[in-house]
Amino acid sequence: MIEFPKKPTKKKRKVHAKSIMQRKDGTCYLCKWLHDDWTRHELHEHHVFGGVANRTLSEQYGLKVYLCLEHHLMGAEAVHKNKDSMDLVRREGQKAFERNYPELDFVEVFGKNYL
Repeated sequence: MIEFPKKPTKKKRKVHAKSIMQRKDGTCYLCKWLHDDWTRHELHEHHVFGGVANRTLSEQYGLKVYLCLEHHLMGAEAVHKNKDSMDLVRREGQKAFERNYPELDFVEVFGKNYL
């Protein structure tokens, strides 16, 4: 026999992996990398490899960096506007993956070599 109304169930909170590329310390990954600027900013989480499938894999393997608004979306060096910045982050993401997961083949997991 089915009882109505159904008992509400709590959704399980998904546990997100920590970044293997950067500690979340308030500094922007690209500010440090490109300009040696260690100023603290309000940060946005950026998944290194985008698209639905690769964003999920980026989350699973900790391939994310923390970026200031200028380097994430707005500025001339923003990863969503500047191919060189995006390529830099992806190369470093692949290197981090290969260091942390030597038993896995990056190209098999992500389908492309960025080095």
